[in-house]
Amino acid sequence: MRLVVAVTGASGVELGLKLVSKLPERVTGYLILSENARRVLEHESHRVYNDDDIAAPVASGSFPSDAMIVVPCSMNTLAKIACGIADNLVTRTAAVMLKENRPLLLAPREMPLGTIALENMLKLSRLGVTIAPPVPGYYSGHATVEEMEDFMIGKWFDLLGIEHTLYKRWRIEEL
Repeated sequence: MRLVVAVTGASGVELGLKLVSKLPERVTGYLILSENARRVLEHESHRVYNDDDIAAPVASGSFPSDAMIVVPCSMNTLAKIACGIADNLVTRTAAVMLKENRPLLLAPREMPLGTIALENMLKLSRLGVTIAPPVPGYYSGHATVEEMEDFMIGKWFDLLGIEHTLYKRWRIEEL
């Protein structure tokens, strides 16, 4: 599987990069760091593209990517995607995912959510985009922040069809 991972904004950059580090070997990650994310830190593995590299392979419909996740997804990036603004590599690649009907998952990091953001999310949801904020599952019994992050990443992997063992699954006992 080829997965495009875009990291935008500054808050939550570590969670996006942790997701990349947890990708199984059978998944090839293509990492896009926005300028603000790049300022926070650099990542040494996977292919990393500058957000201003609009000619990068992942920006083309002929590039065989299977899915894209934007984590964290700033409200600015979410709004641009909702309005069809493709002025950088993240938003251009997202536009390609939409036009090619490929899975696109956005993990917005804002709270509280304003009316405009909610309307943008609704619009994107109606277009088939999965909106999955980084929400901890308290029922999973995690004891550390790392386990909570693994749970959220595992939920995103579930939505993208990536097998993992990042959290203990709910088990229905046989009667």
